[in-house]
This record gives sequence, structure tokens and C-alpha cells, in this order.
Amino acid sequence: MSAQNITCPKVLFRYLMRECQRLPKGPREYYRHFIKQSFKQHTEEKDPERVQEIIKRSVEDAEWIMKKYKNYKPPSTST
Repeated sequence: MSAQNITCPKVLFRYLMRECQRLPKGPREYYRHFIKQSFKQHTEEKDPERVQEIIKRSVEDAEWIMKKYKNYKPPSTST
């Protein structure tokens, strides 16, 4: 599924959780928690226009995060 096909919050949630699976373990757990909290925060949103704004912003943020971690290399643990 591409990000352009996302039109409802349920589809957005599944898309974001799938994208999290592509992240390294530490950031993955952080962003999964962040996504869940954000969805709980906006459950009462009824304005369709506002919902679409939130979806658009969420997809843009997810794309930015995925680019940020695309070439991620964990720090070496040499002692």
C-alpha cells in the first residue's frame, strides 16, 4: 500500500505500524508507543477536514522518519 491511498485513520494506523517494523529496535519501540498515544489522543476528532490534515501530516512525518533511519548504523560497542 502506498501512502497516497490512506484516507481513514484505521488504514493510517496499520500503515504506520508496518513502517515501524522497518526501523531499528530502539527507535521502533519509541515510535510504536508514540503512534499509539497519538491515536488515543485524537479518537474524538469528528471534523473530516481535520482528520485528513492529521493523516497528511502523519504520512509526511513517517516519510521523514524513514529517511532519517534509512542509513542508520548503530553505534559500535567497543570497550
